Amino acid sequence: MRHVQGRARRARAALAAVLTWAGLLTGTVGCTADGPLSGAFGPPAAEDVIRVTPDDGSKNVRPDRKLRVRVTDGRLESVKVVKSQDAEESPVPGRVSADGHTWRPDDERLALAAEYTVDAVAVDGSGRRSARHTTFTTHVPEERFIGYVAPENRSTVGTGMIVSLEFNREIAHRAAVERAVRVTSSPAVDIRPHWFGRSRLDFRPERYWKPGTRVTVELGLRDVEGAPGVYGLQQRTFTFTVGRSQVSRVDASRHTMQVRRDGDLLATVPVTAGAPKTTTYNGTMVITEMLEVTRMDSRTVGFGGEYDIPDVPHAIRLTESGTFLHGNYWADPDVFGTTNVSHGCIGLRDVKGGGADTPAGWFFDRSLIGDVVEVVNSKDKKVAADNGLGGWNMDWEEWRAGSAVK
Repeated sequence: MRHVQGRARRARAALAAVLTWAGLLTGTVGCTADGPLSGAFGPPAAEDVIRVTPDDGSKNVRPDRKLRVRVTDGRLESVKVVKSQDAEESPVPGRVSADGHTWRPDDERLALAAEYTVDAVAVDGSGRRSARHTTFTTHVPEERFIGYVAPENRSTVGTGMIVSLEFNREIAHRAAVERAVRVTSSPAVDIRPHWFGRSRLDFRPERYWKPGTRVTVELGLRDVEGAPGVYGLQQRTFTFTVGRSQVSRVDASRHTMQVRRDGDLLATVPVTAGAPKTTTYNGTMVITEMLEVTRMDSRTVGFGGEYDIPDVPHAIRLTESGTFLHGNYWADPDVFGTTNVSHGCIGLRDVKGGGADTPAGWFFDRSLIGDVVEVVNSKDKKVAADNGLGGWNMDWEEWRAGSAVK
């Protein structure tokens, strides 16, 4: 009887051993499903199969961090990345490597002040599918810069228009900012940039635009670092059209202005230019502003109290320093065409309040922002290239040398 009981005990022990090894092989013995043996013998966790950088939940991620989705075993089946910025969502284009192990975005630089969402599915070497969902947010810069652009969107301008960007902050990384601005035209011409200091970037072709040209300006400044810690804000495209060609030539010694439209002489208008002690600049100037009436105070342009006229009619700005071509009702009518009496401006006969049938009214009604006014034979220096849109006073080689991209 004792032999029978011994054999039964040995059989039960052998059976227990078999069951124990069977349980180990199936990963169900020793602990519950959440115990330490489940990681070793169960399916791997999704985060062990699919690695995403930056890490899930990361905040204040810098724009130069690399976004990557990787697997070490198997292959990526699908990756979808969405960027949420300024309350708008957009997909992030990218591609999986030929071996299926890595996904990377087409644009390596991350957007600022954005939330990224990553959804990835992978199949491991055993054919098991894993899915992972992660998010992270990028750095929100404290300082931004913008560029104030001339001319206005959808405007029609004269043939001498220069695209000019005035930045509200000094730009230290000028090459990076220059690369982010694209100016093209139809018909196509060679258009080049030129920096004036660290806060102004202008673009122009070698010669005046041809009438009918359509110009497109693309500002890709969003998240471009213009100076340490200072990033661009604008992502914008705008266009303008070049109208007819009008070039007016002021001869200060003859006291006349010849107005030519598409090469044909429209009129010769008597003018009064700068007096001997307050001469008018020579050179090419471009109309940048047109005012039906404005106040002119000599104290605002570096003079004393020589004049303060509250209602100057038909005022057309030619330089930032204060050169205007404007109507004049206070001078003796005999000075127009005979004598230079102004403080550097170009005066055309007008009446108080501005008259439509006066020389000043006639010229104002036929002018556009971007029209050219060339002054010759004045006993003054040539207007500086950065005084208004004076860039036409630079030769082409000097203009091209002003690019920050070498």
